[in-house]
Amino acid sequence: MGNIDKRKRLEKEVFTYRVTKNNTVFIDYHGRQVTTLKGKEAEKILNKINQAPSDHEVQLILAKVTGNFKRGNEKDATKTKKNGN
Repeated sequence: MGNIDKRKRLEKEVFTYRVTKNNTVFIDYHGRQVTTLKGKEAEKILNKINQAPSDHEVQLILAKVTGNFKRGNEKDATKTKKNGN
């Protein structure tokens, strides 16, 4: 895992996930929903998460599922300002 997460962003646990009764998985990034998984895809990810040896591995799994969080250009939600208009 040497080249993955060089900037140690996933150590902050930026991703969270929620599972509903019907096994729909909602993945959030800094509290904002970014992905929804259903059916076999959700089951596959839940199995990977349950087998993950550490919280860092869970963060890596969630980051890979979102797909768009691997380019390094995502912004830290704590630093962005919202327009009050």
